[in-house]
Amino acid sequence: MKNAVIVDIVRTPRGKGRAGGALSALHPQELLAGVLVELRKRTGLDPAEVADVLTGCANAVGVHGDNIGRLSVLAAGWPVEVPGVTFNRACGSGQQAVNSAAMMVEAGQADAVVASGVEMMSHYPPPSRMTLDGGNERLRARYPVIPQGISADLIAAVEGFGRADVDRFAAESQRRAAAAIAEGRFAASMVPVTDAAGRVVLDREELPRDTTEEALAALPPSFERLGAAAVEGYDRSFDAMAREVYPEAGEIAHVHHAGNSSGLADGAGAVLVTGERYARERGLRPRARVVATATAGAEPVIMLTAPGPAAELCARRAGMSLDDIDLFEVNEAFASVVLRFARETGVDPGRINVNGGAIALGHPIGASGPILLATLLDEMERRDLSTGLVTMCTGGGMGTATIIERM
Repeated sequence: MKNAVIVDIVRTPRGKGRAGGALSALHPQELLAGVLVELRKRTGLDPAEVADVLTGCANAVGVHGDNIGRLSVLAAGWPVEVPGVTFNRACGSGQQAVNSAAMMVEAGQADAVVASGVEMMSHYPPPSRMTLDGGNERLRARYPVIPQGISADLIAAVEGFGRADVDRFAAESQRRAAAAIAEGRFAASMVPVTDAAGRVVLDREELPRDTTEEALAALPPSFERLGAAAVEGYDRSFDAMAREVYPEAGEIAHVHHAGNSSGLADGAGAVLVTGERYARERGLRPRARVVATATAGAEPVIMLTAPGPAAELCARRAGMSLDDIDLFEVNEAFASVVLRFARETGVDPGRINVNGGAIALGHPIGASGPILLATLLDEMERRDLSTGLVTMCTGGGMGTATIIERM
């Protein structure tokens, strides 16, 4: 098998994922096209040699639809011969694009692949009736899938994490993110976003805010009413469904809110993955090698517990243990997800999300995989460390993982 290497990563700052956010006037295709153009500039890549552009996007409808991966290639002005495809593994979509790109190279099916991700939550349609299981009543009888926020609260109930625990974690995420921004730790991979007239519309992370545990403690829980309410199409509440599968949870204390959950965000990122020999022959200087990748499934009602199994599987495939990993990026979908990961794996929290995470910086769903990979690699270089791991939970009870090693 060939070695798959990461030549470079570029990504946008994360904008607020709502109307009025700095990026919200842009089209998602143009946002992704911008990072594709920048990736070409930084690497000297000849796009005609790219075998495929793999794009993660979790809500590929409306302006995100019609195969946004291919359309963004065209919007970037790349040759029409360069194909594009769009992946949906929910929150892990962009990371799946990276992992699949590495697999293509390792299998000898491509010399150069671009893995990317994009999501502009500011363009999401207004909330409507939830569809969590496609309306399949037989599946619902087997797995009564509930909204992710309630799954996060279920994790907290089962694990015994209280409101103070998740708020403390969230405040620390904000503190770490603020320190990273002040020291310019995101600058290496982050590129300013411009509009059609060439004006810079965002050149910094837009979501972080100055907060304290005391301020977080005053926020109302986000999912308490949803958990208890009668929902159209369901014969019992979401909380009742959760307790049926996890009776040990007892009454679910809803501890998550806007301040300790990932922020709605807009963003895009792109990674150039090539074979090591190809890079050498083209005079490219790879930044890292893809050591191993993994995807794991977990029980789909509690849903958000697969990062630990995915990370451990990835490490076994690499012939490593998690103790061998220098730094971790564990997507902060909700505070309880990362708290559980640390408890389950025994990884020192001081090695996890050292520059903050999605609670402070936002989670532009399909784009988060490439963005977290960029954050990890930039910090590994800054600290002169060797190995890092990215892992994410995804809807439906799955987790994705990638281990990289600096070159």
